[in-house]
Amino acid sequence: MRIAVIALGKIGLPLAVQFASKGHEVIGVDVNAETVATVNAGEEPFPGEARLAERLAELVPSGALRATTDYADAVPGADAVVVVVPLFVDEETAKPDFGWMDAATKSLAEHLSPGALVSYETTLPVGTTRTRWKPMIEEISGLTEGEDFHLVFSPERVLTGRVFADLRKYPKLIGGLSEAGAARAREFYEAVLDFDERPDLDRPNGVWDLGAAEASELAKLAETTYRDVNIGLANQFALFADRQGIDVHAVIAASNSQPYSHIHRPGIAVGGHCIPVYPRLYLSVDPEATIVRDARRVNAEMPERMVARAEEILGDLTGLRAVVLGAAYRGGAKETAFSGVFATVDALTRRGATVTVHDPLYTDGELEGIGFAAHHLGDPADVAIVQTDHPEYATLAPADLPGIRLLVDGRRVTDGARWAGTARIVLGAGSRLS
Repeated sequence: MRIAVIALGKIGLPLAVQFASKGHEVIGVDVNAETVATVNAGEEPFPGEARLAERLAELVPSGALRATTDYADAVPGADAVVVVVPLFVDEETAKPDFGWMDAATKSLAEHLSPGALVSYETTLPVGTTRTRWKPMIEEISGLTEGEDFHLVFSPERVLTGRVFADLRKYPKLIGGLSEAGAARAREFYEAVLDFDERPDLDRPNGVWDLGAAEASELAKLAETTYRDVNIGLANQFALFADRQGIDVHAVIAASNSQPYSHIHRPGIAVGGHCIPVYPRLYLSVDPEATIVRDARRVNAEMPERMVARAEEILGDLTGLRAVVLGAAYRGGAKETAFSGVFATVDALTRRGATVTVHDPLYTDGELEGIGFAAHHLGDPADVAIVQTDHPEYATLAPADLPGIRLLVDGRRVTDGARWAGTARIVLGAGSRLS
């Protein structure tokens, strides 16, 4: 097949590589000329994705994969067009911003060939495929969905850093606007993906047809919104346990020993492209989902609550040297999308502290580019807040932060034995100073 992949980001590029590795001709489209040039040089435009560099170095020189900024170069004659363009959500209104996706859809529609399959993998509010993309593509292309082309929704379900492994591990969900479209989608994805054996599933791993685009859209929103709600519940348990002097981590471990309990871990923040965003997409179509809204509020408030706890212990933070440990939204991932670092720095700054940020994955220049003053372990500090569960922080000790008066561990990653004699609190550990 000839396949066009629209947007060569941290999901789109590995997808293009996966498709090309199965023997298909793949052309990736991206608006960033620098990204296109890097890909065409057989190099990865971003670090951290397992096996991406070696696969690019093999597939690009062989001619199986190339990139372009021109839709007219990629879309005409394509048997399948896979769209992985980012969808943004307004921070204040929680409304989706379709700007980039609308532009991409209009461009692909201008060049769409009869007989093509168009598959959207970007997470969407329920109903978007049928009510937004279908009429837009039909109007611009002059083609009729279900007759001249097929349109489906098939959400990406992978985590950056391990995309190729996740593509094999998880069922590929599809939902069409017609039975014929779903059949085309099944045929396509079975030709470009391989699946691991999953004896834990109630049916064979592979392509799963959910019967309609709306069901597939909801499945992606449901699996990610569940995690946000679960973490929100865990955070409420943790806040209550701290007031009661109870170690919530022991409670959660005990609860989860029973097979019907799957309580997640509490933490200072929920970050990344998915979990903080997709509940907002769900709320955009189901404003009565009060449980989802409350959980999102609880999780968003956690950085403020942890800084307020530090203020309770130390008093006025004005003029204190505060260090936020971790800019990344999760340990081991060089990504700051919706990271709790922003809210944590803001809460400290509003209280008059002088704030610096440390992260073992970022250079001083990169931290400064994000808007932070870089901190180096060994420099003095009065208070430090662990925002990211980087494994490097497991060996952190007071000597790394000379003058430290309080450590606030929002991820339960530090070693209490190393902090004997220094004030330390851990979220959900009973709020006891150790």
